[in-house]
Amino acid sequence: MVTRMTRRQVLVQLDDDRLIALDHLAEARAQSRSSVIRQALDLYLEAIDEGVADLRYAAAYRRIPEDLEELAGLRALGLAAWPER
Repeated sequence: MVTRMTRRQVLVQLDDDRLIALDHLAEARAQSRSSVIRQALDLYLEAIDEGVADLRYAAAYRRIPEDLEELAGLRALGLAAWPER
């Protein structure tokens, strides 16, 4: 089942250079201005989410850094199970 999300109109003010670039991109992709702006916003929001996740990941490593001895032990166990040729 596909449900359609309600859309609301939002006013965005652009300078002439941005409007020209938007129109060129929309024409090249055979899309409307709104479609190009929605796609750009989706990409931007996704990048922000990924950046936040990266920051959380880095913070977790700072709180609990890797134990190099533990990693060496895991590598030794792996080599014992699958010896290098």
